[in-house]
Amino acid sequence: MTTTPKSPLAAALALAALTACSGGGASDRAAASSTSNVAAAQPAGAGAGAAAASATVAASATTNAATQDGRAVFQRTCATCHQQNGQGIRGAFPPLVGSPFVTGDKARLVRLVLHGLTGQLVVGGARYNSVMPPWKSLSNAELAAVLTYVRSNFGNTAGPVTPQDVAQQRAATASRATMWTVAEIERP
Repeated sequence: MTTTPKSPLAAALALAALTACSGGGASDRAAASSTSNVAAAQPAGAGAGAAAASATVAASATTNAATQDGRAVFQRTCATCHQQNGQGIRGAFPPLVGSPFVTGDKARLVRLVLHGLTGQLVVGGARYNSVMPPWKSLSNAELAAVLTYVRSNFGNTAGPVTPQDVAQQRAATASRATMWTVAEIERP
């Protein structure tokens, strides 16, 4: 079942958002590269302290790569509607800044982004009634990177989303063929 936008503006913006999507996997490659480079840099015979330091550097390099990948994914898939600054378009697309959908339950956010959202919602006291397209064409690493990026930028301070978090929600909702409604996604 396909949900059609209620206005020509919403239809045009939904189409723009859908056409902005491109495949990838760059974050998988970048994370693997960053981790292997750090591991290769550790001297042979290094003790537990060096191993712990190396693991910390690897985690930091992976986080930095994920942040860069998240920003890139955001710019090509999300910024058209939510804007470069995360403020959205008043009356059309909600802000990501301080949004309970962004900073709240990360599993709910993953489900929302995987399958899209339709219906009226209220963010920051303003009403929005547009369509967010599904982004399940993005890899688990790309989705984790972009969701971590929006949860930790624009003044947001929520924790990261991992590729495993995305994989778990993707598997749990694999049979879903329609977008979420606001009423469905707001249920605990």
